[in-house]
Amino acid sequence: FLPPVLAPLALVPFFQLTIFYFSIKRKKWLDLILIVFFNIRVCLMYVPLMGFKNFMIYYWLSRYLESTWFIWVSQMNHIPMDIDYDQNKDWVSTQLHATCNVNQSLFNDWFTGHLNFQIEH
Repeated sequence: FLPPVLAPLALVPFFQLTIFYFSIKRKKWLDLILIVFFNIRVCLMYVPLMGFKNFMIYYWLSRYLESTWFIWVSQMNHIPMDIDYDQNKDWVSTQLHATCNVNQSLFNDWFTGHLNFQIEH
């Protein structure tokens, strides 16, 4: 069990390593090359401007905030629902049963980018 504040810290490296792992396992060489070149390009762009230490702080802090936001937005529409085993319903009915809308408010609309209307999304 990880406290909610620490969970995104664990997700960032987990997702990074998972992306590399599955690219290699599934022999998606183009995907792997593009991922590696993207990361190299980001480093080449920011390290000269910020220095390596500041870049690492910026990069991992922004990834932490991004992960926290993603977890908050995606899980608030799915966790509260009673999800049961497949009852051979059509796809739309299953999706409607497994998601919910979150109360509309100025903050929720802004923070989630209107993903608080998950059923319509």
